[in-house]
This record gives sequence, C-alpha cells and structure tokens, in this order.
Amino acid sequence: MKKNIDIDETILTKLKILSAFENMSVKALMEKAISFFVEQKEKERLNALSDEQKEDLGLLLLMQQVDRTETVSREEVMNALGE
Repeated sequence: MKKNIDIDETILTKLKILSAFENMSVKALMEKAISFFVEQKEKERLNALSDEQKEDLGLLLLMQQVDRTETVSREEVMNALGE
C-alpha cells in the first residue's frame, strides 16, 4: 500500500543520515522504526496486564490454534474430568 505522508524537513534529513549509516533505504529504516515502536507498545501493554488477563489471553491464543473439525463426545469429556 502506498501512502504519502508529510515529514518535517529536519526529521527527513536525520532519516537520510541514519539510512546512510545503516546502509538501508529511508523507507526500510522507517518500516524498521515503526515495527520496533509497535513491538515496544505491545510489550508495554502485555506487561500492564494482570496475571488473570495474561492467562485469559494465553487461553484465547490456544483456542485459536485448535482444529475445529476434531470433536470429542460428552462422555469422553466427563471421563477425562473424572480422572
């Protein structure tokens, strides 16, 4: 997706200098910086969760990985709970 954004000239100059030092294009440098920022925000948000919320999130992620075509009978569930 191509988007045009306005960037302050001083920031653009700094981006160009950094991209030369990093030996990458300005676009690649901006993508890397944005990815890093998003990752940091995700970590901050995850660290702010309570233990119960972390468990709920973990359970949700596990539930999304389940093969929904596989089914278990009620009897099998009750037997597993009885053990």
